[in-house]
Amino acid sequence: MAKVIEIRGVKIGEGVPKIIVPIVGVTKEEILTAAASFEDVRLDLVEWRVDWFEDAFDFAKVEDILKDLRAALGNVPLLFTFRTSKEGGEKAIDAADYARLNILAARTGLVDLIDVEAFTGDDIVKEIIADAHAAGVKVIASNHDFSKTPDKDDIIGRLRRMQDLGADIPKIAVMPKSRKDVLVLLSATEEMAANYADRPIITMSMAGTGLISRLSGEIFGSSCTFGAVGKTSAPGQMNAADLDTILNLIHYNL
Repeated sequence: MAKVIEIRGVKIGEGVPKIIVPIVGVTKEEILTAAASFEDVRLDLVEWRVDWFEDAFDFAKVEDILKDLRAALGNVPLLFTFRTSKEGGEKAIDAADYARLNILAARTGLVDLIDVEAFTGDDIVKEIIADAHAAGVKVIASNHDFSKTPDKDDIIGRLRRMQDLGADIPKIAVMPKSRKDVLVLLSATEEMAANYADRPIITMSMAGTGLISRLSGEIFGSSCTFGAVGKTSAPGQMNAADLDTILNLIHYNL
């Protein structure tokens, strides 16, 4: 049985998959306006996609926004994510700067989780994870394949590698070329959750074809799903309110 991770009262890995809503603003004003718009939305975590921010490489400005975000979000867990361009993000960054940004963010005490791209390099990934854990911050290790869906064993292998690196929550997102690809992702998720995972995992098949994977996490073993309030951060994200309705309908009928 995969263990449950609790962050600010949110139990990841049990019951209804937790809804993560991304903020993708370019300016400070856009970012804080987005956070304010969540006030009446049923969500579990907020992800700040720092790579969208115009001053993402100026840490003083990043920290300034983190302080305001923390105040705006109250007790909602905050996930800090710089998605690199090689994994579908808005900006390129070298590995040393990427490590520094994530470590400094974790040390602020203002974020609850950071997202670390699992295949940045083992030494760097281990360094970031160790530093985050020392700061009391959980780590999502992630991998995104926007061109294809790897085979089932490859998907499972990537998720197991993230566990071995010490991530608290392994995450993979893949692009389906067919409906069968969605079944591959769901089958890999079920097998990972049933046979190998000793912690929560997050998986998804992207775009409209993969939408079912964002809804069926409770059945197949994915602990979180991403829903949009306003602007989406990835193909196939649906409105957070609709997502909440569907997830709860599934939960109550299981």
